[in-house]
Amino acid sequence: MKTEEKFKNSGIEIGLYTLGDISKDPLSGRKISAEQRMKEIVEAAKLADEAGLDLFGVGEHHRLDYAVSATPVMLAAISQQTKQIKLTSATTVLSTVDPVRLYEDFATLDLLSGGRAEIIAGRGAFLESFPLFGFNTKDYDALFSENIDLFLQLNKHEKITWEGRFRSSLHNAEIAPRPLQREIPIWIGVGGTKESAVRAGHLGVGMAVVILDGDPYRFQPLVDIYRKAGLEAGHDLQQLQVAVTGHGYIAKTSKQAKEEFYPYYAHYKESVYEQRGMEYTLSRADYDQMVGADSALFVGSPEEIAEKILRQYELFHHQRFIAQIDIGGIPFEKVAKGIELLATEVAPIVRKATSR
Repeated sequence: MKTEEKFKNSGIEIGLYTLGDISKDPLSGRKISAEQRMKEIVEAAKLADEAGLDLFGVGEHHRLDYAVSATPVMLAAISQQTKQIKLTSATTVLSTVDPVRLYEDFATLDLLSGGRAEIIAGRGAFLESFPLFGFNTKDYDALFSENIDLFLQLNKHEKITWEGRFRSSLHNAEIAPRPLQREIPIWIGVGGTKESAVRAGHLGVGMAVVILDGDPYRFQPLVDIYRKAGLEAGHDLQQLQVAVTGHGYIAKTSKQAKEEFYPYYAHYKESVYEQRGMEYTLSRADYDQMVGADSALFVGSPEEIAEKILRQYELFHHQRFIAQIDIGGIPFEKVAKGIELLATEVAPIVRKATSR
């Protein structure tokens, strides 16, 4: 049976994620504190939960222009202000965290939240955590491989004996607490490398594809490779879950969305390049191309956003769409309005079109 036939009756989960960047508003010049940013993240999660969205994710950075480094702590705070929404990291830099500590943190979160904890793990696009925690970037991939292997064993066994290269051995060690869920769901974040897709497939974990701009069609082979690798490793196709993540901005009309988002998106792009020691200016002409109908950048009216999600669904037959709508210093009132539109106008269209 073809992949599209297997997945055509599965509705998409729709959610949000934030990396908690602390950016100056390019229009007002105002820059909020880390304290205020955290309060707004909690409030955004509450709004998403109340509006009926499926998932809320919080990312991890270790630098002063981001508010969140302790993702499990942030999610634990959110868990006490929400009721239904699933809570995930987005992403956990698995190469530079102790898998035992990570498991215990998220098992605790799972218990506090009533079984809503998840993890999206990645190798990290930013590398500041490597020197911060005493790791060498030359071990970038080896660390990830060892840590994901250990985490998956911790997820299955209350007691474990294990030996690796980068951390101390475990000898009949008790791993506590155990989560409310049988296992903590874990996904691997994939930015575009074939090797990461194959790894996720072989392990039988979910794959969260990061598609920030450009033609999403170029990612279709990656999704096919992931599912093929998973099937060859003996995993069931229904176990091989795909999430698509991307940037977005929603307003009542297409013109309003594109006009309002441009200064914030340009500021975001310039900031990312600056963090990497480069200069960059996003022209309006380039921006207009980037928000076109065939692009993966989700900017427009609710109808346009729904159309883009469904166009990607035709390519990937994915199970989740997760949007980041709070980048570049966007004021919280605009983020809140975007959450409302995503939940009340975009989600019903998408769920109806992708459900039984």
